[in-house]
Amino acid sequence: MTPILAILPAGSWDIATAIDSAELDFDQRYRRRHLIRTTASRDILLDLPAVTRLHQNDGLATPEGIIRIEARPESLLQITAPTSHALTRAVWHLGNRHLPVQFEDGHILIRADHVIAAMLQGLGCHVQPVEAPFNPEAGAYAGPSTHHHSS
Repeated sequence: MTPILAILPAGSWDIATAIDSAELDFDQRYRRRHLIRTTASRDILLDLPAVTRLHQNDGLATPEGIIRIEARPESLLQITAPTSHALTRAVWHLGNRHLPVQFEDGHILIRADHVIAAMLQGLGCHVQPVEAPFNPEAGAYAGPSTHHHSS
């Protein structure tokens, strides 16, 4: 099993030099210790002292070369509302249920859930299923972010 020597933030390395890639969903990109299977079937071990959030085009430096991280699309719900008040109210209900939310300009994204979709529609929101990488807000207790990307 190949160890990871360092995490290279997106933009700090030339992605054309990657020897392989790993397509990971959000849960797989937010770990401390995890076995990662690459596109070319390499097994690499993420073994870090603390939970780390990996982003699209981050690089995992290994003795063999750099593995590029790809954010795997997931089944999400895109939520819009007729007013900012209605969207704020929806976000409050999602937060009250401790659901991860990705904030975008004019809409939010959450993981697909038919029960939550029905609740949001009952609050007057428009809910549209989409497939996209999921990058939810880190949260107030996550500490200062040294590595954040907008999607």
